[in-house]
Amino acid sequence: MRTRFFGDTAVLTGRSLRHILRSPDTIITTAIMPIALLLLFVFVFGGAIAADTGSSYVDYLLPGILLITIASGISYTAYRLFLDLQGGILERFQSMPIARSATLWAHVLTSLAANLVSLAVVVGVALLIGFRSSAGVLGWLAVVGILALFTLALTWLAVIPGLTATSVDGASAFSYPLIFLPFLSSAFVPTATMPGPVRWFAENQPVTSIVDSIRALLAGRPVGDDLWVALAWCLGILIVAFVAAMTIHRRRLR
Repeated sequence: MRTRFFGDTAVLTGRSLRHILRSPDTIITTAIMPIALLLLFVFVFGGAIAADTGSSYVDYLLPGILLITIASGISYTAYRLFLDLQGGILERFQSMPIARSATLWAHVLTSLAANLVSLAVVVGVALLIGFRSSAGVLGWLAVVGILALFTLALTWLAVIPGLTATSVDGASAFSYPLIFLPFLSSAFVPTATMPGPVRWFAENQPVTSIVDSIRALLAGRPVGDDLWVALAWCLGILIVAFVAAMTIHRRRLR
């Protein structure tokens, strides 16, 4: 059973990846908005904000832009899964002797691969406009690990509307609040500059701890407790979303 699961997942992931390769505009579209925000905040607002951050603003800003890139990219997972459901492809797959969860894992792994490419594009643009990092190899590996875990968590979250939405717009629109969430965090400005209730929310939502952890790792500074809080948020979201998505998937197949 385990061998069949891995084999079926690999085959279906290859199918999804071929769809991405045939329409690379998916990755380009995913990266355009974060790159636009990066350029806007660095070259238009950066001069006014940089004094509050105590460092180069592009260095301060990039972690939040990376999370926005992921939030933007996972909407395509819900979109592609919804289209597969509407086209009857998932039902056809389930009538074949393949592992049931392989279809969902294929979409999730495709999302992970596509988002990592989009993240690399955004980092490349950041380097061109002045981003510099003091992180060593282990620091960069830790950053990639956090971003991959965050991508998996949000992708499994995206599977839920992909399975339950009644329209294409409904399948992808759920990502809008996720894209907005970094604006109410330490991603763009320190939380100390925010008014009381907004500051409390910003300091106690998942994006702030994740952004602060990535920022410290890229700067080669000690991470402290932020890393454990960030990992707890990512794992918590991942577990809840995975259980919910698998439960909904099993009910749809009955």
